[in-house]
Amino acid sequence: MLRILTLALAMALGTLPALAQTGPLRIEIDEGVIEPLPFAIPDFVAENAAAADYAQNIARVVASDLAGTGLFREIPAEAHLATVTSFDSPVQYSDWKAINAQALITGAVSVDGNGRLNVKFRLLDVYSEAPLGDGLQFGGPAGSWRRVAHKVADQVYARITGEGGYFDSRLVFVSEAGPKNARQKRLAIMDYDGANAQFLTDASSIVLAPRFSPTGDRVLYTSYETGFPRIYLLDVATAARRALDEQPGTMTFAPRFAPDGRRVVFSLSQGGNTDLFELDLASGRRTRLTSAPSIETAPSFSPDGSQIVFESDRSGTPQLYIMAANGGEAQRISFGQGRYGTPVWSPRGDYIAFTKQSQGRFHIGVMRTDGSEERLLTASFLDEGPTWSPNGRVIMFTRETSGAQGAPALYSVDITGRNLRRVPFDGSASDPAWSPLLP
Repeated sequence: MLRILTLALAMALGTLPALAQTGPLRIEIDEGVIEPLPFAIPDFVAENAAAADYAQNIARVVASDLAGTGLFREIPAEAHLATVTSFDSPVQYSDWKAINAQALITGAVSVDGNGRLNVKFRLLDVYSEAPLGDGLQFGGPAGSWRRVAHKVADQVYARITGEGGYFDSRLVFVSEAGPKNARQKRLAIMDYDGANAQFLTDASSIVLAPRFSPTGDRVLYTSYETGFPRIYLLDVATAARRALDEQPGTMTFAPRFAPDGRRVVFSLSQGGNTDLFELDLASGRRTRLTSAPSIETAPSFSPDGSQIVFESDRSGTPQLYIMAANGGEAQRISFGQGRYGTPVWSPRGDYIAFTKQSQGRFHIGVMRTDGSEERLLTASFLDEGPTWSPNGRVIMFTRETSGAQGAPALYSVDITGRNLRRVPFDGSASDPAWSPLLP
């Protein structure tokens, strides 16, 4: 097996993946600092002329995906002693050992006469001089080459860490433009790494808090196009949309899908009171879940759909509570100093991410589902609105800078608080929501 230094992350979190049980490992933990695993990925071999650019570009995206996790370190091409000119040629492991590569990724690309791309790759353990898993190949239209690269990276990540990847996924978010006091906001969608951005709505009205369906083909969001907040459901492929639960004299906001994708939980405000409701999308039947004189908002289902975590000021300040998915008595889980909000249940079911405001600073944090082991991952002038990667290892959020020229941007951080990174996007962005892995 690879000498997987990255498994120190799982050890530190007490969740060692199954892969660690299958062979000897050298795990180094130095006060929580993880030594990234060095890997080499030569440009993939172009098996015909039409594949030349794709071969290089795919290898670069795979390398970027892996290095961007903070768990892997690419050995640059200028340090390589060997070249890979054929996918089937024997590997000279001694050349890769000499540059201290622990993992080697090789691949080949071809494009047929119909413009269809075929990519095959191998992941090799340099020190045991053996493949780590079987070789795989992916195919698709040449225009989808970035998706193919993300799929390769997901496979490499999974084989080395024992966990699912998150690279072949998308973000829906609010793209912002204009001065701070008159921002134009549009829904947009892009790859998790900032590529292939597209707008889903125009800038004619304020939009907030988009949320993906469990299958990633629909988006819930809040719009002010009527002058009051109202929930809309949008089809990602066609951009067709419709308003949900149009009840006179009410305002609806903060929607989120149930894990089955057939129901939506949201906040409804009427007569000065705000409570949580559930809506069946097929029948339109609405069910009240809370009935308190306080403000209940920002609901999020547990992955199994049995519970909901939400924000409420029933104790005097915004705090986090958990209740059964069909309503009933709620249990408070946040007890630290400050104000808590925007809770989101991890797809793994083990943590809840949240926004915290304390002593003039904003934080993104995580806690266990019973409120224990609270850990703050960030601190700044304004951090808010966490969303989880599909594998539950990374959190993305909005960070806004202070001052008249301050603007929001998307950042990510892993659940240990390491590897804080700005997500590439040409412009201001807020309110991210991470999709599941694409089919």
